[in-house]
Amino acid sequence: MVEMLPMNGGVGDTSYANNSSFQVFLISILTWSIVKEAITQLYSTSFPTALTIADLGCSSGPNTFMVVSKLIKEVEDIRQQLHKNSIEYQIFLNDLHGNDFNSIFKSLPSFHENLKTHMGNGLGPCFLVGAPGSFYGRLFPGKSLHFVHSSNSLHWLSQVPEGIENNKGNIFISETSPKTVLEAYHKQFQKDFSLFLKCRAEELVAGGRMVLTISARTCEDRVNKECCYSWELLNLAVNDMVSEGIVEEEKLDSFNVPIYMPSSLEVEAEVLNEGSFIIEHLQVVRVNWNIYNNELNSDIPSNEIIDSGYNYAKCIRSVAEPLLVRHFGEDIIDELFSRYREIINDHMSKENIENISFTISLTKK
Repeated sequence: MVEMLPMNGGVGDTSYANNSSFQVFLISILTWSIVKEAITQLYSTSFPTALTIADLGCSSGPNTFMVVSKLIKEVEDIRQQLHKNSIEYQIFLNDLHGNDFNSIFKSLPSFHENLKTHMGNGLGPCFLVGAPGSFYGRLFPGKSLHFVHSSNSLHWLSQVPEGIENNKGNIFISETSPKTVLEAYHKQFQKDFSLFLKCRAEELVAGGRMVLTISARTCEDRVNKECCYSWELLNLAVNDMVSEGIVEEEKLDSFNVPIYMPSSLEVEAEVLNEGSFIIEHLQVVRVNWNIYNNELNSDIPSNEIIDSGYNYAKCIRSVAEPLLVRHFGEDIIDELFSRYREIINDHMSKENIENISFTISLTKK
């Protein structure tokens, strides 16, 4: 999975950089108060002279710079209010080896310039480093991190669960999936999330903070549409192409998406079982699929309403295309997402659909 899961790089029409408004809305508006509280508490109780921050699952777009800038601004505001000396910042930007780190590095000069412009000459040096690798393993030296942030990444598993060959006709968990498939996905999540916590516990200093935003579900039913709907509708599009002979049935039957949306109880259970962290806060976050017409564009005239199905389909495409291309090939992708767009628009016209996430704030014991 290390080679299969990077987002679409570059700055093209289907790139992650140009199709991550959901993530921006989550980070900058819905979850920021929790992140702000965590970084504020961290600095105010320890006053480090050098602050080390890691953004896990940074991808290739501008979102990671937005996160880093906002974190630095919060610390600088407190530092100046308390008349503390300037501090050094060490920022690690992590994603898989195949991530488009070049896009990130090309943006570094403008990032540094913006920091100087908005924060003045009192700002200490800021060093940014790319840290390629899976976060389901060690990435940094022991006790080297003060703050860890990750948004919309931890629902991706380290691999497709074993023993789900009987999930015929599905690309993910669905109502027709055998119970053994549901259990296999859950066990893979338990294994991965427990390992993630163990690795971060070794890398964080005592009292270090971690804020994670995870695609999730509020119910205990693992087949509920609030956690499976995006993939269920994509599954409909693939099955339509199978019925028309465009995609081989064997190709569909041998493909499963390596993701899992946990419940709050499942997340809390793994944190307690691992034992290295205290849960400070856990908040449910909901984002309507119609975000482009509602939260982001509330003032646009009705005759100029953006095609939300098109935008949501592009959002999923920017995330899932590398995985789909590797299995099905490039030839079907445009047709697949054209059908996906139509299916999404049809369902959005009939019901209100939301994405569910948890933001959990943790302190290293």
